[in-house]
Amino acid sequence: MRIIFVRHGHPNYKNDCLTELGHLHAQAAAERLRGEKIDRIFSSSCGRAAETAQHIADMHGLNVEKLDFMREIAWGSLDENPIAHNGHPWSIAEDMVAAGQTLLSPAWTEEELFARNRVTENALKVGENFDRWLADLGFEREGEFYRVHSNRYSTVMMVSHGGSSSAVMSHLFNLPFPFVCSALCPDFTAITVVSLAGDEGTLAAPSFEIMNDARHIAGLESEKMYGR
Repeated sequence: MRIIFVRHGHPNYKNDCLTELGHLHAQAAAERLRGEKIDRIFSSSCGRAAETAQHIADMHGLNVEKLDFMREIAWGSLDENPIAHNGHPWSIAEDMVAAGQTLLSPAWTEEELFARNRVTENALKVGENFDRWLADLGFEREGEFYRVHSNRYSTVMMVSHGGSSSAVMSHLFNLPFPFVCSALCPDFTAITVVSLAGDEGTLAAPSFEIMNDARHIAGLESEKMYGR
């Protein structure tokens, strides 16, 4: 099974919808994906993601299935004094780089800036819920891999956000979340394709076919904004 991940188009965050530019982004993504044979389209239940998904769904004659667990992750300090630990995960990763700290520690949840920020719990919950979603599609987590119980779908799509999709990639590929935040900073409607290939009954490891490709919006005015 292939999973096509798409970030939402340029948003109006206040009203949780796409801007005029965002609709152009979504239309360009839909055209880019016209030739894909998509079985089901899923989306974060946030308006900006659902509107992006609808452009693609209309082209393929499919319904958008909304998922609350893929809504953008929240962040903020768990301390009474929020100043030092209130950043979003991208700025925290940047702070770690500036301080010369590794982004590859498997114990990233214990790193001070993440341990004291609610983003850590939220990112882990996204991964847990993503596994439940994958199990419903026929792939059950076993350790670091996935047991193939069914290959009934060829390609599904997930439209979401920079943060929730980074949390998923961290979990799928067993990578520290700070590293993914630093390495994967998706532009609007950037496309990432992950394959879970294997015969029924075997273990499958995810692999990338495409990562963070936003060439379809080249020439459209765009301002890369991480998160949300």
